[in-house]
Amino acid sequence: MDQQSPSSSSTTTRTPLLLHHQPWWRRHFRIKNTLSSELSGAVGDLGTFIPIVLTLTLVSHLDLSTTLIFTAFYNIATGLLFHIPMPVQPMKSIAAVAVSETPHLTTSQIATAGASTATVLLLLGATGLMSTLYRVLPLPVVRGVQLSQGLSFAFSAIKYIRYNQDFVASKSTTPRSWLGFDGLILALSSLLFLVIFTGSGDHHNENESDDNEPRRRSSKRLRILSSIPAALIVFLFGLVLCFIRDPSIFNDLKFGPSKIGLLSITWEDWKVGFLKGAVPQIPLSILNSVIAVCKLSGDLFPDRELSAAKVSVSVGIMNLVGCWFGAMPVCHGAGGLAGQYRFGARSGWSVVFLGIGKLVIGLVFGNSFVRILSQFPIGILGVLLLFAGIELAMASRDMNSKEESFVMLVCAAVSLTGSSAALGFVCGILLFLLLKLRKMECPGFSKFKSGSAIDDESNSIP
Repeated sequence: MDQQSPSSSSTTTRTPLLLHHQPWWRRHFRIKNTLSSELSGAVGDLGTFIPIVLTLTLVSHLDLSTTLIFTAFYNIATGLLFHIPMPVQPMKSIAAVAVSETPHLTTSQIATAGASTATVLLLLGATGLMSTLYRVLPLPVVRGVQLSQGLSFAFSAIKYIRYNQDFVASKSTTPRSWLGFDGLILALSSLLFLVIFTGSGDHHNENESDDNEPRRRSSKRLRILSSIPAALIVFLFGLVLCFIRDPSIFNDLKFGPSKIGLLSITWEDWKVGFLKGAVPQIPLSILNSVIAVCKLSGDLFPDRELSAAKVSVSVGIMNLVGCWFGAMPVCHGAGGLAGQYRFGARSGWSVVFLGIGKLVIGLVFGNSFVRILSQFPIGILGVLLLFAGIELAMASRDMNSKEESFVMLVCAAVSLTGSSAALGFVCGILLFLLLKLRKMECPGFSKFKSGSAIDDESNSIP
């Protein structure tokens, strides 16, 4: 038997001890990927963040400066607490109701909708009910919710790329022209650029050894391409185009944040906010902002799967702090996590950097930053959103049996056609239980079946 050298033996025993005795701050707060990749991943969820924030600012007079400052602190706090690129995204159902209702919801009504949703999530998380729900929910149903959300993002992204958008009216308008600073050629070039530099999102390990020389050279080339912050380059290019499209932006910029103060909220605001905003948002937040994001964190970071109770409490605290001051209601979306991971984010530092960027913009430019956002090429946002949606949808590829795939696809189909994740969830649960019930043994049926077999046998005897 081969003898192991003393040096290799001591190295094997020392390494885990050295890792174990590393300072806690080095173990939890070290950057998991290259700095450029973390910065690129930071902009991975802006394909959903910017359109919704811009719409609420233009339609419901959301205070952009306050929202940027508060979401900046949310990003920094969640990045440091969860140690993964935990996104901070708008509550989409509340935003959709706010701009589609006639008259539009006011800032106070939006705030009460967010606070009501946050209270429910805080109670579910603090009492442990959210953790129980997370444990008992069938995985195929959760995958169905993720698949529907990912495909919904992808469908919206294609609309952003192909058609001009009227965010105030929440609809697509005329087909996008090929040329121009927001034309199809620009969007398709951005798409091609991201595909070349990020591929399908596969992670290339630098420590992989391959005896095949051509394959080793190819792997090295792919690692070099993946190290370039492609998403960040595309986003910064879009910012430059904002000033080229409308040079008058320079004259409209005003420095300094807006004054932050408490909102004036009436009982009528609470009633409207809860019934019209919170009621449709609560099931979506439970499913996508807590259950789906925790499942996805386990898929992407097996050693850092999130606690459903902690995520639920996090959503509750964020909104119960910021909504009183007019900040946009936010949550942790699975689509945002998928988008940030897709473009290179592997640690909490990615969203910390994003939070610092938001804080600087909110303090320096304040509400005047909406002039820049209004000129941002929507086609580029569509490209970013497309990659995020596809990454989220691909989380459902682990359904191995036909039964699991059947439940997942029915749940996703109902969610997409009914435009309601809650409806798809209920249908998925009922279908899952029905299939399990079908497999259960029924004593009466077995007795009847055996009796029929005996009768048939006796009748066959001459």
